[in-house]
Amino acid sequence: MTSLDDFWPPSGVTASRQRDSDRPQHRRRDKSLTRGEIVKTAVDLADSEGAAAVNMRRIAKELGAGAMSLYWYVADKDQLLDLMLDVIEGESKIAKLTGDWRSDFRRIAVQRRRALLGHPWAVEFMSGRDQLGPNALLLVEQSLSVFDGLNLDTRTALHILMTIDTYVTGSVLNELREIRVEETRANSGVGNDDFAPGLKAWIGRLRESGMFTHVVRVFEEGIDPDSSETRDVRFEFGLDCVLDGVAVHLR
Repeated sequence: MTSLDDFWPPSGVTASRQRDSDRPQHRRRDKSLTRGEIVKTAVDLADSEGAAAVNMRRIAKELGAGAMSLYWYVADKDQLLDLMLDVIEGESKIAKLTGDWRSDFRRIAVQRRRALLGHPWAVEFMSGRDQLGPNALLLVEQSLSVFDGLNLDTRTALHILMTIDTYVTGSVLNELREIRVEETRANSGVGNDDFAPGLKAWIGRLRESGMFTHVVRVFEEGIDPDSSETRDVRFEFGLDCVLDGVAVHLR
């Protein structure tokens, strides 16, 4: 029976992996464990405490198992991280395509943003690792199939897909920055009223300099570019701009 584990790339293409037959046989295998359970526990830990909290000893404690028994299912922390990230890729996939390329790409983009925001630690690690796991490949397969029937060459289709994904990932990185700033301010115990006098004086200096007329206008019109209330609107606006550009190429 074919398993998704059969579709990981070979060693050397990405982080090395051990087969069960390669694992040291002196370790005791805990047959009550599964790889999926280990990965889910690691993802839950990263979500609640950050990726730094993820290590074999801590996961084993959460599962009530011996740390060494985990190595029957996961070769090392590198492989665990690959498996964790591939879980997030799986969450980015939508259930079914509609046949309308714009609607489908919008749904894929919105779902991917939701998945990445739900696991804030993931984007940081994605920047330094190849995404070649089976769920990542299934997401690429689904995304490329959106172009079926549009007579588009593979290279152009891939460029469009990468452009949309770059927009989504960049938007999420910016949103996570905004969220961290909000949390830092909240934890400092300093409210907006405390910032107000200094902010007003600063805007006054910008205005008097005559060098920042457009920036000052943003403040004068009461626009907060990092407002949490406008994040969805800002994401949708940018996504529309990207999809408008794709439409031009498709025409």
